[in-house]
Amino acid sequence: MQKRLLCKEGRGLYARRKCTVEPVFGIIKHVMGFRQFSLRGSEKVQGEWTLVSMAWNLKRMAKLQAMAA
Repeated sequence: MQKRLLCKEGRGLYARRKCTVEPVFGIIKHVMGFRQFSLRGSEKVQGEWTLVSMAWNLKRMAKLQAMAA
């Protein structure tokens, strides 16, 4: 890593990762208020995340349909 950061190209690539954001996760955390899982265990957490994802997708679909109408 140190070797990569010594060249200009490597520094540019590394700097670019700072401005890459995942807006969906930010929206789920901030707008939808989902900050932590309520259940324990991989299967239960996967089910809970599936519900959160479905809620986000339904909300997004409703917004897109409203804009198209």
